[in-house]
Amino acid sequence: MKPELWDIENALFAEDFHVVAGVDEVGRGPLAGDVYAAAVILPRGTVITGLDDSKKLTPKRREAVFNEITTTAVSYCVASADVAEIEELNILGATMLAMNRAISGLAVTPEISLIDGNANKGILYPNRCIVGGDAKSASIAAASILAKVTRDRYMQALALEYPGYGFEQHMGYGTKAHYAALDVLGVSPVHRPKYLRKYLNGRHK
Repeated sequence: MKPELWDIENALFAEDFHVVAGVDEVGRGPLAGDVYAAAVILPRGTVITGLDDSKKLTPKRREAVFNEITTTAVSYCVASADVAEIEELNILGATMLAMNRAISGLAVTPEISLIDGNANKGILYPNRCIVGGDAKSASIAAASILAKVTRDRYMQALALEYPGYGFEQHMGYGTKAHYAALDVLGVSPVHRPKYLRKYLNGRHK
């Protein structure tokens, strides 16, 4: 773990914040499945071996770091918004809903939450946006790993419930194999209808 991952949190501690949470999401882009968000409060200055942006870690490494985060965190919560909520609110609204659920699920209320990215409209708690935060903040990096591992496990479970789509391989993203499976099997109850409009219009011409 790079020591500079604590720079943002340390600056907040210097501003007299004591409880800082990192928040990140995964699953905004896929054609299927829920969107997930995690909120994590780490002990100040704790060192978690291999902690980094979840996208930079192998699945095996993510699992190992996931276990270390859940063991050492002051508090953590992973939450989601389902396909119906994505359809109703749009993906940005559903993402904010999942983030609010994750923050509200923490055992300790954070004084400030660090939100990965540049969108925080709808977050009900004091927060700051950190663009590229999963590579800059220990707390956000931890949240990115919890959200990614939990959603991957969820998609692997969906693969058993809806065999043939390859959810365990592409995690619901719009790969060539995923579209090929849709051609054969059609749309499942866990697909996001609005995400498939272009695909379905193309098929029905």
